[in-house]
Amino acid sequence: MTKSKLAALSRLFRLDLSVTAGICVFLGELLALGRLPSVAQAIYGFLSIFCISATALILNDYFDIETDRINAPSRPLPSGLVSKSEVLILSVVVALLGFLFGFLISLQALAVTIGVWIVGFLYNWRFKRTGIWGNLFVAFSVGMTFIFGGIAVGNPFEVVVWYLAVTTFLVDLGEEIAADALDVDGDRRTGSRSLAVVWGPERAMALAAGVFDLVVAGSAVPFVLGWLSWIYLPAIFIWDCFVLYSVIHLLNARRANRIRDIRRIYLSGLGMIIAFIIIRLASS
Repeated sequence: MTKSKLAALSRLFRLDLSVTAGICVFLGELLALGRLPSVAQAIYGFLSIFCISATALILNDYFDIETDRINAPSRPLPSGLVSKSEVLILSVVVALLGFLFGFLISLQALAVTIGVWIVGFLYNWRFKRTGIWGNLFVAFSVGMTFIFGGIAVGNPFEVVVWYLAVTTFLVDLGEEIAADALDVDGDRRTGSRSLAVVWGPERAMALAAGVFDLVVAGSAVPFVLGWLSWIYLPAIFIWDCFVLYSVIHLLNARRANRIRDIRRIYLSGLGMIIAFIIIRLASS
């Protein structure tokens, strides 16, 4: 296999998203245990969800090849750098690796990895263009990364892990709805029934903003109820500021390139997750 072929196949993994999913699992493990997980728990947990996340992204390219021929012709599949059969084989191999790492953790973890894979497959196969249902499928898969971390270390019901899972679910749901609102013309061409198509982009963006505002309002809950130590407050406060700043700009229909504001929410959330890991490690 040539270097160009390997490079093209590696692009299908979209490493920034797959690695972030694995990092979320690691943070879930840290918070569920209150200390560092074992090396095996950390490695198997990370790799299992990394592989399942990567599989969903690989299948996205497989099912979206015709759309990508128009909107993203430089992607590996429409550009001819890889074939559909190669992409399909890669998705199967990576999925099996995800199941294997899940099995090495526990049967419960294996069941979750299979469930998340099914959700990802159904999203790419049928639900991507169904609007809010597709948004919910993606948000569910992202939120499950934290819960999987709790499962990986044998403590799936740690309340702060569930708080982060629900928060991440809402953030991703808001990002999905906002992104659809910015790509309403493309959704109409592809036959998508996104909220932006059904309601109009302004109402859809207002709903996304409401979801983000709910996340910010809910950030006080873990401190009021004592789920999180106050040492985590600065990280959440800074993240809340980034979210509110981005929401203000997202609601401005005349602002150019609002996709950067969605990206800011994602990156600042990733920064908060890394800050949580550092704080947890420093205080353990």
